[in-house]
Amino acid sequence: MKNKKIILVSFIILCVLFGILYVKNEPEYIDENLYQGLLSENLIQKAVIDDEKILLKTKEGNYAIIKDGIDLKTLLAKVPVEIKKDNTLWIFFIAIVIFIILFLILAFIRKKEFSKYPISSKKTQTQTSIANLESNIKPVISSITFDDVAGVDEVKMELSELVDFLQNSKKYKEFGVKMPKGVLMVGPPGVGKTLIAKAVAGEAGVPFFYQSGSSFVEIYVGMGAKRVRELFSKAKMMAPSIIFIDEIDAVGKARGEMSNVERDSTLNQLLTQMDGFEDNNGVIVIAATNKIELMDPALLRSGRFDRRIFLSLPDFKDRLKILEIYMKGKSNNVDLSKIAKASVGFSGAGLETLVNEAAINALRRNSTLVEENDFYAVLNKVLVGKKKILTFNDEEKKIQATYQAAKALSAYYFDIGFEKFTLIEDRFKEYEKNIRSKSELINRIKVYLSGSRAMNLIYNETYTNSQNDFLKIKELLEYMINFDMIEEANLDEYKKEVDEFLSSMKEKILKLSELLLDQEKIEYKDIKLFMQI
Repeated sequence: MKNKKIILVSFIILCVLFGILYVKNEPEYIDENLYQGLLSENLIQKAVIDDEKILLKTKEGNYAIIKDGIDLKTLLAKVPVEIKKDNTLWIFFIAIVIFIILFLILAFIRKKEFSKYPISSKKTQTQTSIANLESNIKPVISSITFDDVAGVDEVKMELSELVDFLQNSKKYKEFGVKMPKGVLMVGPPGVGKTLIAKAVAGEAGVPFFYQSGSSFVEIYVGMGAKRVRELFSKAKMMAPSIIFIDEIDAVGKARGEMSNVERDSTLNQLLTQMDGFEDNNGVIVIAATNKIELMDPALLRSGRFDRRIFLSLPDFKDRLKILEIYMKGKSNNVDLSKIAKASVGFSGAGLETLVNEAAINALRRNSTLVEENDFYAVLNKVLVGKKKILTFNDEEKKIQATYQAAKALSAYYFDIGFEKFTLIEDRFKEYEKNIRSKSELINRIKVYLSGSRAMNLIYNETYTNSQNDFLKIKELLEYMINFDMIEEANLDEYKKEVDEFLSSMKEKILKLSELLLDQEKIEYKDIKLFMQI
């Protein structure tokens, strides 16, 4: 037993010595400035290429730098360069020999007793899995430009200054202008958030680093944070560049009682990296989400994702432009304006699928032309996940236009700020207030009531399109009860006031619904002009 302990202690000491030797020889990573200094002073004795990094040997010690961040031709001209030999088999052989020696010594000591307790020679699954999870983050040069993206003209204008900053960062530095570190694009699935980010990179001609939020959150502690560090390190090395994090809500959810330890550590690392940015360092982080309400407030504060861009489902004009892009190169005799009218509620991705399905339908008919009937044949078959894309027939469009027109007029009358109303969406201005008044909350309830009350007034009927608005009313009432603003959820008084207003506006509601039916979008300025007529 005593000999066994001596052997085990000796083996542990040997492993510790090997570990110290390995750590001691582990090279220190340096940035480009230090590398240029070593190179210009002829301090580099030898360089060894090792996969994605280059090992630099000097009298002072060993250093490492990412291979993509330096000019190999300059290095080859000044320093002898070797390619690192693969010592994996040799190390594996030594490990096997050590293991066999240990096994034989223990077998000799324990003799027959050893057979009762065989030693398991399993590989540690965690180590293998972590090795397989080593990220391979590489940039791409995007070939997509703003010409390839239709239906987001306002977004293009807002992002054009980012393109100019990436191309002419020196101009901004000299003028003392700081560009935002992070841009958060918010919108429903399929509206083109990833495509827009690639277009920014393509217009600027800079490296584009793509990562999804879920790829950061691994089952092994520390892997997500490591990936974040590696991503930002490579982006800074290749600046100017763009980091795009898709579905950032997967890693950026608000921290709380139900938080995941690994996700929280990854989020903390992301916050640290964004805080560590130097002003105008040439790296811009663009992220996308369709669940901004789930985001951690720390990510949304000034100095991180301090610029937000909201994307909506395309209206008629936008859908027409998108269809024209996707129909390029396809022989057809289709009046695309009719298809654009018939595809209310389709996202950009949905329209791409629709065009593809129509072309497949034409091939199925053995036709060389895509025709309108091909679109109508597949219109109701186009799916997003398991849900059918929202589409309206002519009667439903008329009902919905009336519903939304009543809400728009009520929002203007009750002084609830909004940007625009479409057939399928209302975009209210959500001010970041810490204190909200009872009158403001009641006026919001009246706006949400106005659509269904207009249906009773004009059609003497109720419809299911009011479901979402009543859910919002319920939320507001519960919110007000918590602050003792109302004692009970009695809507009769509010309904009466809304009915009086809508009755006096019946003709205007009908006229505005026709305008909305034609344009599919009305903005605040349109309502203001309309009310002055």
